[in-house]
Amino acid sequence: QVQLVESGGGLVQAGESLRLSCAASGRTFSRYYMGWFRQAPGMERKFVGAISGSGGNIYYADSVKGRFTISRDNAKNTVYLQMNSLKPEDTAVYYCAARPDGSYDHTVDYLYDYWGQGTQVTVSS
Repeated sequence: QVQLVESGGGLVQAGESLRLSCAASGRTFSRYYMGWFRQAPGMERKFVGAISGSGGNIYYADSVKGRFTISRDNAKNTVYLQMNSLKPEDTAVYYCAARPDGSYDHTVDYLYDYWGQGTQVTVSS
């Protein structure tokens, strides 16, 4: 069982930055693929990015590529989402998710086993 707790959301203006954190419980964090997803009001949850257990493989949605950076610190059981040059369309609830490392489609939300409670990010224009 893995428990995930996100933090770091808030209200910012367009062009500013935020860093989200996702702290995980358990002693096998390095064996989990970590994903970030977001859900805007009235919209489906969408893939933002993912990072493999070792951190050697990182993927981003086209909409955030070049602006967002995912990293992880396995010693701290934490994954991060650094968000720069934020836009109003980035406004959403951001969720982190975990699943055991493996050859899955990292962009598909239902393939993740564990989810955090979400953190709100609001970007004003």
